[in-house]
Amino acid sequence: MLKEEQEVAVLRVPQNPAPLTSTVIHIHSETAVPDHVVWSLFNTLFMNWCYLGFIAFTYSAKSRDRKMVGDMSGAQAYASTAKCLNVCTLILDIHVTTALIILFTSSSMIIFQAISQTVKNLKGQ
Repeated sequence: MLKEEQEVAVLRVPQNPAPLTSTVIHIHSETAVPDHVVWSLFNTLFMNWCYLGFIAFTYSAKSRDRKMVGDMSGAQAYASTAKCLNVCTLILDIHVTTALIILFTSSSMIIFQAISQTVKNLKGQ
């Protein structure tokens, strides 16, 4: 016999008259519902335009409460609202920050030009 044939002969399952049984385990995975509490808290503390961050934080807390009770559909609904409010807050903050940067830059340039024009006028006299 070749070496491979000997290994196959050793690995064969012995014939047993007892039937083979199998066990099936069903694992129920819980659906993860993100509640966006950290994002809402960040928006509440740093970007609270029109109190949208605070409202988003309230919906996030409600979502977490629903999740603790076991109401996953209610938790999903509150989490969806919190996410929408957080996105709106973020977009609004980006627009306001951009507008403030443009306003600050343009007003600084206008002031600088006015000062330089005044200095030129004073030197010319």
